Amino acid sequence: MSMKPIRCIAIDDEPMALLVIEQFCRRKGGLEVETFSEPHVGLEAIRRTRPDLVFLDIRMDGISGLEIAQSLPPECCLIFTTAHAQYALEGFDLDAVDFLHKPFAYERFEVAVERAFRRIEARRTPVTAHLVVKQEYNNVSIPCDDILYVEALGNYVKIVRRSGGHVLTRTNLKTVTDLLPENRFLRIHRSYVVAVGAVESFTRSRVTLRGGVALPVGQQYAAVLLERLAQ
Repeated sequence: MSMKPIRCIAIDDEPMALLVIEQFCRRKGGLEVETFSEPHVGLEAIRRTRPDLVFLDIRMDGISGLEIAQSLPPECCLIFTTAHAQYALEGFDLDAVDFLHKPFAYERFEVAVERAFRRIEARRTPVTAHLVVKQEYNNVSIPCDDILYVEALGNYVKIVRRSGGHVLTRTNLKTVTDLLPENRFLRIHRSYVVAVGAVESFTRSRVTLRGGVALPVGQQYAAVLLERLAQ
């Protein structure tokens, strides 16, 4: 894959588990990884360097990986690595790319990383001025300038237009978000992405768009929201 190196951080309180990830990253190629056996130190490194991909254990001394995941910058791809499969559902609820059940083989690691590569590449790829989605049996082209916000609705996504009305397409919010210009749209909640230029006012818990549309802000997105919109 012709991509610039993927910057990674791995957090696990078991040094042997970190060694395995380091070895697998070298074998895969295209991955630059820093490892941390102290979760709080690793989280600070994530906030400071904003890596592309995070490998994260769940059950660690002093803090749960699920807690750390809720504090990650929204643009970080996340792969959970844990021996406790019962956490898989919670992991995917946090928008994890994949869930590696320890001990995992290199082949399974490679599958997870390839999924992360595809998501990261989509974010880095220049996008056009239009978003093309399928509604029922038709392809619908929506000018990005006409998008007010995007909402996740179960197995569907609703794209609300500034000009009125909406388009309903069978996909997920992450897929649509990756197709939108990153500098013009912002994810504010696990269920909402908004057009930055349509924001009239905001707090840590709520965004108001043109037309008086008020949407909630998720706790894990608040810091990025304030940093981005306060510029």
